[in-house]
Amino acid sequence: MTSRSRSPRLRPLRLTTTLTMTLALALTATGCGTEPAPGTRAAGPSGSAGPAPDRAELEARASAAQLVAEHVWVTEAAGYALARQSVGVLGDDGFGSVYTEPDGGQIKLSVERLPHADADCTDGPAAGSGQEPLVTCERDGEQWYRATESGHAYAREQGDLVVTLSGERQEVDRATLRSAALAAHRADDYELDRVLPPAGEPAGEPAERQPVERGDLPPVGDGAPNNEVGASG
Repeated sequence: MTSRSRSPRLRPLRLTTTLTMTLALALTATGCGTEPAPGTRAAGPSGSAGPAPDRAELEARASAAQLVAEHVWVTEAAGYALARQSVGVLGDDGFGSVYTEPDGGQIKLSVERLPHADADCTDGPAAGSGQEPLVTCERDGEQWYRATESGHAYAREQGDLVVTLSGERQEVDRATLRSAALAAHRADDYELDRVLPPAGEPAGEPAERQPVERGDLPPVGDGAPNNEVGASG
């Protein structure tokens, strides 16, 4: 009686099926990436550790600082760090902050309810604004870039808000300012926790609104101005 051996042709098919199932499981485990909505980033950026901050507490801290949590934006630029004391309200419900670098350069971030003309610079500075004449006004991607002899800024509209990154031309070059403008986004809960003043601590004022230090106040005593008359009478 002749023995009949099992056909080997099924083995490659079985191996192919096994590989196909393995690849399918790997793809399922990996999943697909998602793109965050414009102007936002997913909560829990890289480097965040621990549970997400309590949202109700963040809202309370923002309210205590007279800020709207949704209007708090952050950015980043090589060599620059947020000056925490600069965080403050602009106008009725806007937000302002300043990023500084060791050599004294500053990048100012502002988020305000402003008309379209404050983002689109084609009509030049508003009449009576006292701003320097523009030497450059051009579209750069989704933003407007404008420059005067001394300063420059990137601005973009986000709903009814205008988000502006600005600085002095001698301190911040255009490439750095553009990088900061592109990186600007609405703060997530982890970033709010780092930016907002702690509970019970008042917010500061943006640098351009901080009071100018007077030179006629003595360093000691009750702080009364020094009005002494000189020898000439």
